[in-house]
Amino acid sequence: MDKVIIGLEAVNRAVMAFVRWLAVLIVAVQFIIVLGRYVFGVNSIAAQESVLYMHATLFMLAGGYTLLIDGHVRVDVFYAKFSPRIRAAINILGHLFLLMPSMLALIYWSWPSVANSWAILEGPIAVGGIKAVFLMKSLIPAFCCLIMLQSLACLVRHVRELTKGSIENG
Repeated sequence: MDKVIIGLEAVNRAVMAFVRWLAVLIVAVQFIIVLGRYVFGVNSIAAQESVLYMHATLFMLAGGYTLLIDGHVRVDVFYAKFSPRIRAAINILGHLFLLMPSMLALIYWSWPSVANSWAILEGPIAVGGIKAVFLMKSLIPAFCCLIMLQSLACLVRHVRELTKGSIENG
């Protein structure tokens, strides 16, 4: 089971190794945009949109990694007081009945928009913008797939914790 978990988590670790550099690039490009606008009087809609594209890419593709490191928002009113086995059972139910179905629903409902966008190679709304709105829309199913991969890894980990706990506790 450890190899399955490691293999599934490797995808989100690899994606994060790439997208983390977008944070640095966002700051650099935004600095250049501000410098160009206020010092040299030069403006570029495409440059401004590039920050938006990088920001969206960073946050959409880092979602799976955030789940991997347990960095998502959680309300721990009762959860923290439970035993590890009960927490594992709650997590299993949450992954199976909340997270996975919601990601599948998001893919289902967003797919027509993504497919249509690719069919026409949808471009920008603003003149001079980046001609790749279809790539931005593709981040939605990519996000869902990365979250579901990590959810599966978490699910396997929690099932192992639950069964390991039941064997140890007799």
